[in-house]
Amino acid sequence: MTATICATAAEAVAGIEDGAVVLVSGFGMAGMPVELIEALIDQGATDLTVVSNNAGNGDTGLAALLATGRVRKVVCSFPRQHDSWVFDGLYRAGRIELELVPQGNLAERLRAAGAGIGAFFTPTGAGTPLAEGKETRELGGRTHVLELPIRGDVALVAAHRADRMGNLVYRKTARNFGPVMAAAAGTTIVQVRELVDTGDLDPEAVVTPGIYVDRVVVA
Repeated sequence: MTATICATAAEAVAGIEDGAVVLVSGFGMAGMPVELIEALIDQGATDLTVVSNNAGNGDTGLAALLATGRVRKVVCSFPRQHDSWVFDGLYRAGRIELELVPQGNLAERLRAAGAGIGAFFTPTGAGTPLAEGKETRELGGRTHVLELPIRGDVALVAAHRADRMGNLVYRKTARNFGPVMAAAAGTTIVQVRELVDTGDLDPEAVVTPGIYVDRVVVA
C-alpha cells in the first residue's frame, strides 16, 4: 500500500470532520506539525477534541488552533507552562474542557489503541483525583487503575523523511509521540522535510512503517 502524496498541506487535511478526535504530535514545539495545524485552521473543522502532550505554546501551532475557539476539549499531560496563555485564558473562561493524563499513561493509552489492546492496569494515578470513577484492582500489593485506549479519528504528525510508501524516519527528540499517534488513528497525515523514493530509506532506520500512514506532504 502506498501513501497518498499531497501537493499542499490544505490537500492533506481535507475531509477532517467537525467533532473529530485529532492526535497532534510534539513535545512543546519539537515535532509539532505546524504546517498541518495551520492548514487545519484554514480548513475550518470545529468542535474538535485535541490529544497532545501539552496545550500549546505562545501563539503559534496548537495554540493558534485553540485561539480559533474550535477546540472543545484538550487531552494532555502538561496544560500549563510559561507560554500557555491561550489555553489558560480559554480554560479560566470556561470555554474549553481538559482531561489531564499523566505522560506515561498518555503514551501507553495511545500505544494500546494502535496495538489493539482493550485496556490496561497501571499504578500511575492511583489514590489521586485522576483515578476517580475508574475501576481499580490490587495487583502485586499495589492499587492499579484501569485505563482505556485513546483512539484518534486523525493524527497530525511531523517526521523528518518519508518515502513514497509512507515509511517514516524522525529526527532525534522530534520523534516523541509521532510513532504511537500514527498507529492510533484512523487516518494519519504526516508532514516531512524530505520525500525520497521507495528504497532510499535504510529499513533499519524506519520507525513508523508506511502501513500506518495515509497522507504525506512536504512542508
